[in-house]
Amino acid sequence: QVQLVESGGGLVQAGDSLRLSCAASGRTFSSVAMGWFRQAPGKEREFVAAIHRNAYSTLYADSVKGRFTISRDNTKNTVYLEMNSLKPEDTAVYYCAAGVYGLAKANYNYWGQGTQVTVSS
Repeated sequence: QVQLVESGGGLVQAGDSLRLSCAASGRTFSSVAMGWFRQAPGKEREFVAAIHRNAYSTLYADSVKGRFTISRDNTKNTVYLEMNSLKPEDTAVYYCAAGVYGLAKANYNYWGQGTQVTVSS
């Protein structure tokens, strides 16, 4: 069982940066891959980034590649999403998830409650 709590969202201007954090409870954090997804109003939840349980490998959606960086600290049971050069189209609720490494929502069994990111133009 893994419980996830996101933080760090907010209202920023285009071009600004934000860092999201996701704190996980449970002793199994280091054995699961972690992912970030986002959902904009009226749209499907979409993949943003994922990191292997050992942090040896990462995946990114094309829309965020080069601007966002996913990382994890297994000693703190925390995964991060550093978001730079934010655009209005990045506005969404951001969710972290724990499960099997990959891009598909179905890979992830555990989800946080989400944190709102709003980027104004």
